[in-house]
Amino acid sequence: MKDTEKTMNGHTLGECTKSILPVRDALEVLNGKWKLPIIVSLMFGNKRFSQIAREVPGITDKMLSKELRDLECNELVKRKVYDSIPVVVEYSLTDYGHSLKVVIEVLRAWGMKHRERMMGEVTV
Repeated sequence: MKDTEKTMNGHTLGECTKSILPVRDALEVLNGKWKLPIIVSLMFGNKRFSQIAREVPGITDKMLSKELRDLECNELVKRKVYDSIPVVVEYSLTDYGHSLKVVIEVLRAWGMKHRERMMGEVTV
């Protein structure tokens, strides 16, 4: 089957692939159970490591450190070290990180509706 051949709903396979690839790219950056909660925490303001750890229940310090490094590498989070005694490190979202606000708001709304749907269908 060629890339230009139509699928059942009239779209080409190439169109489908072009839609899947950017979604896979986004999921690659935001994968795992911790990155989005960390981003949500930072959407409420700049935080120190211990503040983030308290706001994201269940995350270990080792995992938080790893995820913050990954988010920093993907330019979503900025790490600022203050020259003080003791040294203070603060994390914040970059402008690029703030661009996820719309995505997170849509996921939150869908999650609330899904939770209501699943809770409403539970029979005891």
